[in-house]
Amino acid sequence: MYPVDRSSQRLRLRELTIDDVGAVFAIYGSPEATEHLSFEPRTREQVGMIVARSVVSATAEPRNEYALAVVEKETDQVIGFGRIALDPHQQRAATFGFALRPDAWGVGYGVETVRLLLGLGFEEIGLHRIWGGRSPLNEGSAKTMTAAGMTEEGTIRGHIQKAGQWRDSVVHSMLDEEWTTE
Repeated sequence: MYPVDRSSQRLRLRELTIDDVGAVFAIYGSPEATEHLSFEPRTREQVGMIVARSVVSATAEPRNEYALAVVEKETDQVIGFGRIALDPHQQRAATFGFALRPDAWGVGYGVETVRLLLGLGFEEIGLHRIWGGRSPLNEGSAKTMTAAGMTEEGTIRGHIQKAGQWRDSVVHSMLDEEWTTE
């Protein structure tokens, strides 16, 4: 499915373009924005390669990854990044993740972003299960995924290595029969 273009009241999910490198770098290059993510802040060059790879993978057949820009409709600015990656080891299942610029935190954009990604996964891709992991210390993400209707399933121990240390991940998921458009 290409191109993706989904909207909520205040946000829009759209395909990344090479022009989005600076906006994605504002997230992936930020120590604050990446504090609880699975990686250290990226360089602009690394972000450029990620965006370029995402642009190419968007038209792959079959499409296995949806790396998307989160755009604030009022300003038409990219304020975040969302991703759904199909899981080749589970039927009709995918992992997902999201990150927003720190100046976009605290106003409900996270819940809107998660709901847009879940809607894409269940309504358009036809998934049965979508799950994402978060740092145990990321209470904001816990509240966001719960508010979006996801269920906290448990902990994957020693799941992520960051800054030379192993970290657990707390898993949240939703099944297609639990999805509602409310």
